Amino acid sequence: MTPASKTVSLVLGSGGARGLAHIGVIQWLSENGYEIRSISGTSIGALVGGIYAAGKLEVYAEWVLALERMHVLRLLDPTIGQPGLFKGERIISVLRELIGDCPIEALPITYTAVATDLGSREEVWLREGQMFDAIRASIATPLVFTPFRHGSRTLLDGALVNPVPIAPTLDDATDLTVVVDLSGPAEAVVLPPPSASLIGDNSYRRRIARFVDALQPSRSPAEPRHGLLDVAFVSMQAMQDTISQLRLSAYAPDVLVEVPRDACGFFEFWRAEELIELGRERAVQAFARIER
Repeated sequence: MTPASKTVSLVLGSGGARGLAHIGVIQWLSENGYEIRSISGTSIGALVGGIYAAGKLEVYAEWVLALERMHVLRLLDPTIGQPGLFKGERIISVLRELIGDCPIEALPITYTAVATDLGSREEVWLREGQMFDAIRASIATPLVFTPFRHGSRTLLDGALVNPVPIAPTLDDATDLTVVVDLSGPAEAVVLPPPSASLIGDNSYRRRIARFVDALQPSRSPAEPRHGLLDVAFVSMQAMQDTISQLRLSAYAPDVLVEVPRDACGFFEFWRAEELIELGRERAVQAFARIER
């Protein structure tokens, strides 16, 4: 990059816990003299982007680095008879207390959270109102979190229609558009394996599986099964991979930072240290490709 090419429009994609890599990318950009003037994010990208826009990214990073598996479990608030396994209120309440909330219009940089309108199926750009209301709407992953009522609309995760929301940044007067895509090509081994896998440790995933199974009709023990969450997450990932490729073909960014889609599991937020470092590593690689 030339010395003058320093202002950035940053696009942060969706992908569950892989989104902690966004922290590493932002840290690398800041340390290397890039000024982020605009952020557009979907789902976890909207969450990390909003927290950065509020000037509290390091507070959030310190908090998430301290998370352990049981901490993540306690942040979930199960529902019964609702269109989602979890309310999503507990995690938003904890983050509001940790970060503080404010109107999007008061943020020092331009911020857009992307969601999906359940009624019209349209993409919705949230650019006003309380920041954490916009974040809660954008992270309303189907099946996982209940939809969020925002004004007159019922909203779902923006990844359903736009996992890498470049369009909100097209009118920005910045030098570079940098996209962090969490649906990059799969790699055999990205992070060191945890001491026990989600399935093998018989704790986190098994607890959620028991909760889900309690809502399902009984089945024959001989019947082959895939967990409800497994099928849902793989299906959503396949959809997001396809949409991401189409969006990136339509709006080619100046710099594309790719995080492998198999870097970690959807809920593995306790792997923050590895994921943040992965984000930094992939940012270095992406900018090195541009320089070459």
